[in-house]
Amino acid sequence: MQKKNIKEKRIAVAGVSDREDKYGFKIFRDLLKNGFNVTGINPRGQDVLGRKIYKTLKDVEGPVDLVITVVPSVVTERIVEDCKDLGIKEIWMQPGSESKQAIEKSKTYGISVTHGACFMMEFGIW
Repeated sequence: MQKKNIKEKRIAVAGVSDREDKYGFKIFRDLLKNGFNVTGINPRGQDVLGRKIYKTLKDVEGPVDLVITVVPSVVTERIVEDCKDLGIKEIWMQPGSESKQAIEKSKTYGISVTHGACFMMEFGIW
């Protein structure tokens, strides 16, 4: 089976904000602007940029290929558990959202984890 191109993956951004000064907003906005297949997660579940934002990863309709966390590390640890339960095999922890526990849990669960690098910089969006 061929690996999906990053733009073909369904990406869930955990920590989407409706505040334009927050990284959760900027990442979501710029992924949309650059043609990524992206959905947003925020416990408030509001609409952002005309898109429905889901309250939890478990509420997202359809499969998710990759989760990007833009949340406090303690929240990332819970998201890793959701990834395990949902069979999501890839997580990208934005700088500041990672923790040793979240990284170790991901590895234990067989989830490919990237940390210590900005998704937006790595893929030339910023």
